[in-house]
Amino acid sequence: MDFKPIKNNKVYEQVIEQIKDLIYQGKIKRGDKLPSERTLKEQLNVSRASIREAFSALEMIGLIDSRPGEGTFIKKLPAKNLLEPLSLNLLLEENVAEELVELRRVLEVDCVRLAVGRITEEELAEMGQHIIDLSNSSGFEEKSIAADKLFHYTIAKASKNKVLYFTMIAISEAMDFHIKNTRTKLVSNKATMDEFVRQHCRIFNAIKEHSVEKAMSEMKDHLDYVEKLIKRESAG
Repeated sequence: MDFKPIKNNKVYEQVIEQIKDLIYQGKIKRGDKLPSERTLKEQLNVSRASIREAFSALEMIGLIDSRPGEGTFIKKLPAKNLLEPLSLNLLLEENVAEELVELRRVLEVDCVRLAVGRITEEELAEMGQHIIDLSNSSGFEEKSIAADKLFHYTIAKASKNKVLYFTMIAISEAMDFHIKNTRTKLVSNKATMDEFVRQHCRIFNAIKEHSVEKAMSEMKDHLDYVEKLIKRESAG
């Protein structure tokens, strides 16, 4: 691995930049073991404290995995917390609930388009169970929210697009925060929950029938309905 001596006040950031450059160049891949702290200290001409600071930052965002007695490795699988800064930034924003629904529409309509052709029988079974759980959880906020989330997460997972999947999770967590009071009102309304179940069933059936246009249309209709409810509750 071709590391170069560093001369910069923010030393640990430069260590991170060199690791990123080597990833871009294809010289470091998933599962690869990084050089030891001692080796990097000599190659980069920096302190071991700077190496540790860089490793700590990379581990925090889920890029590397430090294993005692073995060394430091690039993670084999992408970590959910790679998108955590996005989620946290969205939590700090005000009045973005409707914008989050708009983004969900962009993401989820495409998720369902991909899922129709890629979903497995096991994932279909998961979706069916989540609908049953949603139907049985009317009036129970935590259970109904969990069932609804898992239904949508399963579609994102079935898209076989990891970027979409992790972005969906980040957006969902932020949305939960911004519509907490609205959400409580919605899940306590039986008519609304019954309609949610019907909409999820229609999405599920369209995916099961491998109908791309129908699945996309049903997902769009569902998110339009969610947006309408959020606007109504916000106005009230």
